[in-house]
Amino acid sequence: MRVLKGQGGGSLFVKTHPKSKNLWVDTPLNPDPKIAQSIAVFDITNFDAGFKVLPIAEWAKLGDGPKRVVQPEYNAAGDEVWFSVWNGKDQKSAIVVVDDKTLKLKKVIDDPRIITPTGKFNVHNTGEDVY
Repeated sequence: MRVLKGQGGGSLFVKTHPKSKNLWVDTPLNPDPKIAQSIAVFDITNFDAGFKVLPIAEWAKLGDGPKRVVQPEYNAAGDEVWFSVWNGKDQKSAIVVVDDKTLKLKKVIDDPRIITPTGKFNVHNTGEDVY
C-alpha cells in the first residue's frame, strides 16, 4: 500500500494493466478545469519520480464545454488506454486513445452521437479481471 500525491482531489478511476508500467489517474470532479481536463500518469517502477500530466481534453479539440476526462480503460493487448471526455449534452464529447508506452495521442473518436461516453469497459479485461 502506498499513498501518492496526484493532481488533486476529484478522482474517480485509477487504472493499470499487467503489461504496463503505468498507473493512470483521472480527476474529473476537480473544480480546476485544467486538472479536470487532464490525466496524471505514474511510472509504477519509480513512484518517486512523480507523475506526468497529459492534456487529454486539449487533444480532443472539442471547443466549448467542461470537457471532464474520466475512466481510463485499457484495450485487451494492454498497449492503449481509452479515455472518455464528457461534455455538456448539447456539446461535442469524445473518446481519446493514448499509446501506453509513448504516452502519445493515437486517435480521437468524436462522432456527434457520442454524448458523455460512459461504460466503455473492455469486455475481455472485465471478464478476465485484468487490472
